[in-house]
Amino acid sequence: MNTEMITLEVTEKLDKAVENLEKKFTTVRAGRANPSSLDGVQVEYYGVMTPLKQLATISVPEARQLLIKPYDRSCLNAIEKAILASNLGYNPGNDGETIRIIIPELTEERRRELVKQVKALSEEAKVAVRNIRRDAIDDVKKEELPEDQEKSLENEIQELVNDTNKKIENKFKEKEQELLTV
Repeated sequence: MNTEMITLEVTEKLDKAVENLEKKFTTVRAGRANPSSLDGVQVEYYGVMTPLKQLATISVPEARQLLIKPYDRSCLNAIEKAILASNLGYNPGNDGETIRIIIPELTEERRRELVKQVKALSEEAKVAVRNIRRDAIDDVKKEELPEDQEKSLENEIQELVNDTNKKIENKFKEKEQELLTV
């Protein structure tokens, strides 16, 4: 593996780490209805844990309301139980055909909890970045390059890592601002 390949691979992995963080941030709701907030909900359907979005269409009829229309009405109660068990703070209402979720206003306490959750997600991303850096530096050492070339490559990797950490920090600050804005 040559030096360009190593830096390319590191850049790709770092970009994926930031992308993954952004995806996780979308599941943290900020008082507005967002279908992706239900992405982690698993419903027991005929004995198999199935993602909710495979069992129903999820739409946003109003700014603070989610409407879940299952393809098979027999799983309405299972979907309702799964939403309650998911600990998202939602209170689903079942009318026999669909499930409506009115998104409650976020309390100051709940906002603070969500900020802590977002902080933890960004820390996970930073840990992933550190692991990527460690692996890349191990790859550089395996190459048995001249010492000056090895040092310059390690510095290049460190710069990429620093840039990625700044991106992560900026994403966190944006999300924090979004959550704390009433």
